Amino acid sequence: MKIGILGTRGIPNNHGGFEQFAEYFSIYLASKNHEVYVYNSHDHPFQDKNFKGVNIIHCYDPEYKVGTAGQFIYDLNCIRDSRKRKFDVLLQLGYTSNSIWYRLLPKTPIIITNMDGMEWKRSKYSKKVRRFLKTAERLAVKSSDYLIADSIGIQDYLMTTYKKESEFIAYGATVFNSASDEVLSKYKVTKNEYCLVIARLEPENNIETIIRGYVKSKVKYPLIIFGGLNEYGEGLKNTYSNDSRIQFVGANYNQEQLNNLRYFSRYYFHGHSVGGTNPSLLEAMASNTLIIANSNIFNRSILNEDALYFDNAEDIEGILNKDTAFDLKLKCSTANTNKINSTYNWPKINSLYENFILQTINAK
Repeated sequence: MKIGILGTRGIPNNHGGFEQFAEYFSIYLASKNHEVYVYNSHDHPFQDKNFKGVNIIHCYDPEYKVGTAGQFIYDLNCIRDSRKRKFDVLLQLGYTSNSIWYRLLPKTPIIITNMDGMEWKRSKYSKKVRRFLKTAERLAVKSSDYLIADSIGIQDYLMTTYKKESEFIAYGATVFNSASDEVLSKYKVTKNEYCLVIARLEPENNIETIIRGYVKSKVKYPLIIFGGLNEYGEGLKNTYSNDSRIQFVGANYNQEQLNNLRYFSRYYFHGHSVGGTNPSLLEAMASNTLIIANSNIFNRSILNEDALYFDNAEDIEGILNKDTAFDLKLKCSTANTNKINSTYNWPKINSLYENFILQTINAK
């Protein structure tokens, strides 16, 4: 089949979860002799026309000039280009800034949309933007031939809200088995004597809740926070700069380094509260770390009893002051890596996506 993948900044990944998926899945499709194209921003660091058998299409992305609004123009440019490609399938990853152009989507391809999370719930957005995102969600449901939900919670939401069926396919990860403590010296930490957050620094990821709990606690080891220092992140850094345990170290896309840091951490905090199966959660599960997660349906449906949970800063403070949870690391991390091997591994996820797409073509 000939398939185009829309909705990412491009591959190889240097941005986030959808880009990571697009990279893995497109390479898999190419290895299966499908003709696959991934749309990249014009200023993506990778400028070649082919990446490991995947065709790369660069489209102008003015986000660097005009900010977030530029994403809408980039998506428009990608959709316009897709009209001349004669794709069998267009796979849209998310809907935030492309659904308003749905009338311009080519008529021939099957349109499949991964609905991501409930973007309109993200507290970083104003009420006006959240209303727009709710409308964008409705337009994506309306204009897509098929929907994919990355969690049971999202699947239930789509059925309850729109009476629309969706295919449940989660994300994947690869179990990390080649640990090396060399990277620890870079951050001046020792094995099992530091805690970790790896996330976009946004309110709905409960970064400040985690920090406030940490500040209140009596623990002496540091909390390393990975994430691009946007305006919100800079505000947190300024607010909590007087606590020497809190280290804001910026973004890091080196997966080997991040896997090692997760592996040797004492506790890994996962504060994501909006959306479905978050890729960084699966990566943490695959890295044999002990996870302390925000208590919500998305996290609990994956972690079950194999993690600790928090609702507020006081929960964080209590877990850290008792500091007995570390005794559960072997039990919980083993259970979570077993889930990766059995359910959330890339070969299985890629195969599920491919088979579902082929089924839609056969149905047509």
